[in-house]
Amino acid sequence: MKTPALPCQLMMRVYRDVIPQVHRELAVWKQKAASIPDEELRTQALASIREKTFHCEGGGILSLLAGPNQRRLIRFITAYQTISDYLDNLCDRSDSMDPEDFRSLHQAMLDVFDPAGYMGDYYAFRTHEGDRGYLRDLVIVCREELVALSNYAVIEPEVKELAKRYTELQIHKHVTPEERVPRLTDWFLKQSGDLTDEMKWYEYAASTGSTLGIFTLVAYASSDDRLTREDAKTLYNGYFPWLQGLHILMDYFIDQEEDRVEGDLNFCAYYKDDQAMLEGIGRFYRMAKDAIQTLPDRRFHRMITSGLIAIYLSDPKVRHHPLLRKQQLKLIQFGGPQTIFFYLNGRYIHKK
Repeated sequence: MKTPALPCQLMMRVYRDVIPQVHRELAVWKQKAASIPDEELRTQALASIREKTFHCEGGGILSLLAGPNQRRLIRFITAYQTISDYLDNLCDRSDSMDPEDFRSLHQAMLDVFDPAGYMGDYYAFRTHEGDRGYLRDLVIVCREELVALSNYAVIEPEVKELAKRYTELQIHKHVTPEERVPRLTDWFLKQSGDLTDEMKWYEYAASTGSTLGIFTLVAYASSDDRLTREDAKTLYNGYFPWLQGLHILMDYFIDQEEDRVEGDLNFCAYYKDDQAMLEGIGRFYRMAKDAIQTLPDRRFHRMITSGLIAIYLSDPKVRHHPLLRKQQLKLIQFGGPQTIFFYLNGRYIHKK
């Protein structure tokens, strides 16, 4: 089946082929999470599924690039995103501030991309009653889908690099509040290369916090046996840093009040004022639009770019916050008619 090239085609496929399958996969993980013996691990596993379902739904849209292997890719996307959301909850809502704890937990996200490798004790720095194999099972499912790819080696360097950047971010951003900015700025100066001239440390950090590049690379490996190393590099550069950065800046945009109350780090808070924040998001949108010009299925990726703004602005958090409601008008203008279309669809999805 061809990749949808029009917004109405895309949403029809999302309603028919993506969301129901994502929900079926999540139902399996919800049942497994409910059987976790440790109360804290069980609570956070269930909360991550209940409160962040739309992460899997959004990531699942990229399964439309996988052709006949779409269901298998949804299985991978749902499992990998569930690992991400579960670990984020564990790090955000626990008393631990130990970077070695966060490193051990997030090793699961790296182990996915070494299908024959050893899996250690991800909870080595925590006292717990066990998760009955919940996190390991998530890793195993992801590995199974990668092993099924005939050309996994073609994308392996890129997905490992994206996963490495992601896990390093999670380690730095969850330590004690006074350590976070020094660690993140030092990491930025050491790891960002030429990007130091194009963005601030908090924008770079945002660009590493998305899983969209990984899902896109696995999608193309699922659908095209002729994928080359050059193709993989092109896909990597199409999503990192600008499109991934846009994704996470929008995520943080809607979470500003929640993060302020909880004392969580929010990258949008580091812009000098709200106007600078909106201009920064707009710049990421424009740069992302330029970056995807070299990608196959360009019209599809253009819709993903416009849809990112829309799906976050349609979140109930925005409707219930007067300042965010006011700011959303400017952000919608960046994407134009496509963003308005996806925004209205997002409102519909959130009401279901």
